[in-house]
Amino acid sequence: MDDTDAYQPHARRIALAPPSGPGEMAFLDFGPSDRPVDVVFLHANGFNASAYRTILAPLADRLRILAPDQRGHGATRLATDRPRTSWLDLKDDLLAFLDAMAIDRVALSGHSMGGTASLLAAAQAPERVKALALLDPVIRPVGPATFAPEQVGASGMVQGALRRRRVFPSRAAAVEAYRGRGAFRTWTEAQLEDYVDAGFLDQPDGTVTLACTPEWEVSNYVNQDHDAWAAFEASRCPIHILRAERESPGRLDEGMERLEATGRIRVDTIPDTTHFLPMERPELARAAILEAAAAP
Repeated sequence: MDDTDAYQPHARRIALAPPSGPGEMAFLDFGPSDRPVDVVFLHANGFNASAYRTILAPLADRLRILAPDQRGHGATRLATDRPRTSWLDLKDDLLAFLDAMAIDRVALSGHSMGGTASLLAAAQAPERVKALALLDPVIRPVGPATFAPEQVGASGMVQGALRRRRVFPSRAAAVEAYRGRGAFRTWTEAQLEDYVDAGFLDQPDGTVTLACTPEWEVSNYVNQDHDAWAAFEASRCPIHILRAERESPGRLDEGMERLEATGRIRVDTIPDTTHFLPMERPELARAAILEAAAAP
């Protein structure tokens, strides 16, 4: 048992009708159900809301946080077979979720792809977002997206995703296979077990399969023709970015002066962290989320 067991979230579902088609979004509800929602948190590509339980649960005595499974992940049931070129569908899902939950204004937070989707939502609906806490968001370098087919096919992330094992005899076998390896090498046992618990679907033959298919994970890697830099400019709220020192997909350096010139965007690079900064420094992730929730 870990010290977050006293703050178990409620697993819930809600019908959505985003532009890309209707479906259901699953989400975890942390904190008192009679409290207005303080923060909506989005996970990274390939993961799920449950993977962040140990990070978010200790805030449940002070905040109400909703953490959805994004399209193609966890228990959410939204189509993944439609043509796409960007993460604007994820932004639309987030705004549809706010509509369905009758949330007028809220702080947003997210890790990696989840942070970027939150930023895109803040740009489209700035009146609805009071602050952003972005945990190593994916930000392409300034300029247009240039993904040549040969570059996409040769990408280590793409090839790694396509080679990912899809089926395990049990969740316990998946935990054993992942422990201390690859993306999970800096995770605690509780974080890994939480990810696996929601990251696999039970099959009739007793096996479990990945909830986020390798094809959908790859789709998120290669379809990034959205403009995060324009989104920074269109947003109006305070933004705090925690960037990993190593392996960060946040290519912010050449645009740092633009960000600093806004007077409302702060970037902190955290020493000795990788892209899994929230898992490695959960206390800093929680502090950034608390700060965003406290914004007027």
